Amino acid sequence: MDYKQAKAIDEQYIIGTYKRQPLLLVKGKGAQVWDSTGKKYLDFFSGLAVNNLGNSHPAVVKAIKLQVGTIMHTSNIYLTEPMLGVAKILGEYFGGKAFFCNSGAEANEAAIKLARRWGSKNGGKYEIITMYNSFHGRTVTTITATGQLKYQKGFEPLTPGFKYGQFNDLGSIQKLVTKKTCAIMVEAIQGEGGVNIGEISFIKGLQEICDDNNILLIFDEVQTGIGRTGKMFAYEHYDVKPDIMTLAKALGGGLPIGVMMATNEFARFFEPGNHASTFGGNPVTCAAAKAVLDTIKKDKLLANASAMGELLLEKLTDFETKYSFVKDVRGKGVMIGIELEIEGAKIVEMAREEGLLLNCTADKVIRLLPPLTITSKEVNACVKILDRIFGQVKRSIK
Repeated sequence: MDYKQAKAIDEQYIIGTYKRQPLLLVKGKGAQVWDSTGKKYLDFFSGLAVNNLGNSHPAVVKAIKLQVGTIMHTSNIYLTEPMLGVAKILGEYFGGKAFFCNSGAEANEAAIKLARRWGSKNGGKYEIITMYNSFHGRTVTTITATGQLKYQKGFEPLTPGFKYGQFNDLGSIQKLVTKKTCAIMVEAIQGEGGVNIGEISFIKGLQEICDDNNILLIFDEVQTGIGRTGKMFAYEHYDVKPDIMTLAKALGGGLPIGVMMATNEFARFFEPGNHASTFGGNPVTCAAAKAVLDTIKKDKLLANASAMGELLLEKLTDFETKYSFVKDVRGKGVMIGIELEIEGAKIVEMAREEGLLLNCTADKVIRLLPPLTITSKEVNACVKILDRIFGQVKRSIK
């Protein structure tokens, strides 16, 4: 099948909720993908921060094949070894218990429900404070939690009980706290909002507000978790400990999985019948997740993500002085944003033509999300392509 045929089927049979890139991808290996014409691309998008081990990592593929041939689904009425294995690793690392589901939105729904369940037994608290420019999912409740009008418009009435504060402005959060506040929900780095990095004083201040007012602190680690920032979880950069944490994206190595983690103190407020997910903890996805977690540890990929992220950030920071339309370069680990003074969509298009896949978010922020397995050679190749493209843009502006 070629791209023209694929596009025709897409337009005829699939609801148009996505603005597609004009590619039919057919194969992937590591940080490389190939389209239906055989053209190779350097993948610095990683399926939107999902492929943290790159495409089709051998350990993940092996685990999936073995599990598919053993048992594929049981429901949560029964226990399976893959689910228990992942729960044990995450539980020991985070210090708490897991609820398994299928996506980041589902994990955040579970977090919201648990916070409100706890709040209902602690004075009838139900309000949750989130941040402007945040992103927490696409369900009606998680778009309400998302502090961006563009995701909410047309889906009113929204779920009541959410308030929005300014990211990195502790005073704006403090003003929103009432006796009805049950939780503050935050991304340490706002990915969809423009790769906005939480300041240490802000994140630590949020925990102090929560501690002082008997409020739960929820970290949405759907995009930042599983090594993306150079640590297993982004909250580790801030010397804080959330009461609830949500995971998805990279955990499954390419398969859909979501997890809500809660400390033992708060996990107990979910009882049988309070929440459920038919496919949550699926043996195949959990086998893949176990392989991901084992590989990150065995291959020391957190250290590699930190080193390669520093290299990429160092090289891209030169763009701030080299190109007048580059406003800021920022990031942690292999989660980097290049903020522009101009729209970024054209640069994404030009990069694709040059064989580099990346993404633009918040209209003017080029987002780079290479796998944790990325090499210095691949970092240099990416920078070389971007430098050439930015040079073309510079000449066109004159």
